[in-house]
Formats: sequence, structure tokens, C-alpha cells
Amino acid sequence: MPNIKSAKKRVLTNTKERTENRKVKGIMKATVKDAETNKDEQSLKNAYKSIDKALKKGVIKKNKATRQKSRLAKKISQNK
Repeated sequence: MPNIKSAKKRVLTNTKERTENRKVKGIMKATVKDAETNKDEQSLKNAYKSIDKALKKGVIKKNKATRQKSRLAKKISQNK
């Protein structure tokens, strides 16, 4: 445990940021998995939306978001 006041504050803010990031990433993973199982346009749109939100909030990087969208679209188009 840190002794310095600013370090204690950083522990608190890091904890808050980590929980928010995990929440956003969990929602993203759930919608992607839902799109993979349902294989319909609406779930694909929801997955794209959650990926874009995670990108905007800085939870994932731009290339990862693009890669996930591409792979998801490829999976859904193959199974139609």
C-alpha cells in the first residue's frame, strides 16, 4: 500500500478506471459473441456499435477494433 497521498489517489483512480474498462470490454465481448451465434444483421450492428464505443473510450486500439469488425463480418458472411 502506498504511503504518499498522491499515490493513494492514483490507486483509487486506477481502480475506478479498471472497473469501467472491464465493464465496457465485457459488454463488447458479449455483443460480439451474440453476433457470432445469431448471425443476423441486427446483432452485427450491435456488435459494431459496442466495438466503436470501446474504441472511443480508449479501451481498445484502432487496429484491434478494425480487425474484430473485419473478422466478425467475414464469419457472418460465410455462414449465410
